[in-house]
This record gives sequence, structure tokens and C-alpha cells, in this order.
Amino acid sequence: MSSEHARHALVEGARGLGISLNERHLSAFETYHHELIDWNQRFNLTAVTDPEGVYVRHFLDSLSCLKAVPSSELATGARVIDVGSGAGFPGLPLKIVCPDMRLTLLEATGKKVRFLAHLVATMGLERVAVLHERAEELGRASRHREQYDWALARAVAEMPVLAEYLLPLVRVGGGVLAQKGERAAAEVQEATAAIRTLGGRVRRLVPVEIRGLAETRYLVVLDKVAATSDRYPRRTGVPSKRPLS
Repeated sequence: MSSEHARHALVEGARGLGISLNERHLSAFETYHHELIDWNQRFNLTAVTDPEGVYVRHFLDSLSCLKAVPSSELATGARVIDVGSGAGFPGLPLKIVCPDMRLTLLEATGKKVRFLAHLVATMGLERVAVLHERAEELGRASRHREQYDWALARAVAEMPVLAEYLLPLVRVGGGVLAQKGERAAAEVQEATAAIRTLGGRVRRLVPVEIRGLAETRYLVVLDKVAATSDRYPRRTGVPSKRPLS
């Protein structure tokens, strides 16, 4: 598929999600695509490189988060952290369409951090911080612990582990959004006790049909209803080795 067809697929797919993209948005996505492909020739940032794949599997999939978090919530300067951001998904596509949000991109891999910093500068994005850190460490830092309105993650870990990464970063009254595949309901069931222990509560699972993708995706939304115990998150590596149950 050509870039022009991929752009059309993004516009139509976004419309199907109730999102209207203008020329400013599309120009930003074109820059994003160009920089991603350019850097991917030197660094392994993504296995998806064809225009359709990037525009649908990365950009459109990221924008699907707005099915669970209304853009009005992000348009008022909400503090949002994208944990395990990788090449910027879902945080940066959301920032493109919700420019007033205050976004933190958290990534543990140096080459991806360098790409994110370059991309933010190239696109002239304001109020975006790029951090080279682990979620377990950031969740214990006073400047970040329970400071965010929303914590987002895509394809980072199973829900019991992900809950320990995300919930300590969110203020009481804030929320967590995890992008998941067809095992979403099973993962949430396995994580119910962990979510409760960490001060969270399952709000809902939102099924998302994305034009161009055969599989059904799910948005798992958690509410932060109580402060997270100082015991969590545990030290680096422990949540993934010994998930809460």
C-alpha cells in the first residue's frame, strides 16, 4: 500500500473511531512515519515498516485509546505517562490529536529513548518529557509517584505485572489504560487480586474494532481508588519474576 493509501486508511479508520483528523494531524503523522522508517534502518525500533502497517497497526491502534479516554479529558492539560513507550506508542499519536496533554514517555532502552527525544524535537512537540528509566524505579520516585492522571501501556507485560508498573504512578482518582489483545478478559481475571492490592479497581473492558485489523483489541480501564502501599512497586525485575497474585 502506498503512503497516500495508508493516509486514507488512517483517516477512515479514525473516523470509524469517532476521531476527525485535519491536515495538521496528517502532516505530523507523515513526519512521524518518515522518521520512524529512517531510524529503523539503523536501529531495530519496530518490525512493522510498511506504510499500511505503520498507519494502522501503530498510529490508528494508538488513537483507539480515545474510545476509553475521551479526548476532552486529555484536552485540559491532563498529566499522562506512557510506560514502555518503545517507538512512542500510544503516547505520541495521542499527543498529536490532543496537543494540550502533558505527556511523559517512559522507556528503558537507550536507542528508543534517543529516537523519542529526536522525534519530539523534530516535530516541535511541547510539554513532552522523555525519560530513560524503569517503571519500578520511577514508581518509587516522589516526583512521579501518584502524580499522573492517566498511565498508558501497550504490549508491555501481562496484567498482573502491568498493574504493578502503572498503578503506583497514578493519583487517587486517576486511571490506567492498557491495550490488550484477545486474552484481555482472562488477564484481568488473573490480575484482580493484584489490582486490588495496588489500590485499583477494574472499571471496564472496551472492545475495539479497528479497520484494517482482523483481530479484536481491548482497552482495559482501571480506576485508582486508594493509595498504593509503600511496598510497591517492588525492586527492578521482581514484578515480572514474581507477579502478584
